[in-house]
Amino acid sequence: MAANRRPTLADVAREVGVSAKTVSRVLNEDGPASAETREQVLAAVAKLGFQPNLMARNIRVGGPDTTIGLVVPDLGNPFFGAVARSIEDTVRDRGLTLLMGSSADDPDRERALTDKFLSRRVSILLVVPSVGADHSHLKTHRATGLPVVFIDRPGVGLAADSVVSSNRTGAHDGVAHLIAHGHRRIGFVGDLPVKLYTRRERFAGYRDALERAGLPYDRSLVTNAHDQQGASAATSRLLGLADPPTALFAGNNIVALGIVAELARSRRKDVAVVSFDDVPLAEALEPALTVVAQAPEEIGRTAATTALSRLDGDRSRARTITVPTRLIVRGSGERPAPELQRA
Repeated sequence: MAANRRPTLADVAREVGVSAKTVSRVLNEDGPASAETREQVLAAVAKLGFQPNLMARNIRVGGPDTTIGLVVPDLGNPFFGAVARSIEDTVRDRGLTLLMGSSADDPDRERALTDKFLSRRVSILLVVPSVGADHSHLKTHRATGLPVVFIDRPGVGLAADSVVSSNRTGAHDGVAHLIAHGHRRIGFVGDLPVKLYTRRERFAGYRDALERAGLPYDRSLVTNAHDQQGASAATSRLLGLADPPTALFAGNNIVALGIVAELARSRRKDVAVVSFDDVPLAEALEPALTVVAQAPEEIGRTAATTALSRLDGDRSRARTITVPTRLIVRGSGERPAPELQRA
């Protein structure tokens, strides 16, 4: 066998002096083989470093793979990284391996990834839906027993389990916290696109908090961004208004980083900030960042256990599971409104 070639089933058979079919029977435990032959085959496998092609076997026999497919919008986002780690930790004891792919929030790319996972006959499919995606193409797979769970956002066109954060309540709590510290003009920097489920829910929570406090809604205080640079630019525009906000609510952690960067660049220490979702090193900022923290580990664990229960035969109706958020007070959200500072 050439040194730079991966060993095959035929190489193992040649090493032992038996047929490839005999090697296959030993490895798959699906036919007769003597104890001596079995021992020789396993020794040859170890010697040559042969790895069976599990996907090819599963396709041949019509069984599911030992993998789980996970589609996320951004592999670099710490939130989805934490979700993925929790999923992986939860399914490991079941002998399942997690495969991931990034859709970049593109519905066509999401569809291509899900099709690729389905061609592998994954045991479970987990998806963070893209805006504009239609999941009705998964109906046949769902009907034949494939567990499908949507994470962070509900799917469209398919009755399947979803695991989401308490986006609206969490955003309300964060904005109400700013109001409690005397702020009356509070800017909202949301994610893009504006039709994104989490953006809509968090914006609704922002509006709820203003309404309950009897504060008017001012469209000029609402803007959007999808990356740190865009959030910095949006913050600059808000602070440049004739009647600027005294506090800002960030729609997600990436937006929060852009807001903090712009406040530091412009040396503005008088603007209060609350972020929806935590950021790495939030406590190292000056002041430390007050956040409405999601529970990505709990979201991942809940999604995985829900999918595993479906895999084990749970045929109850699809449900949406909401994971609570919590307000973490660190300093940036407790800066009082300017009029209170002067008092």
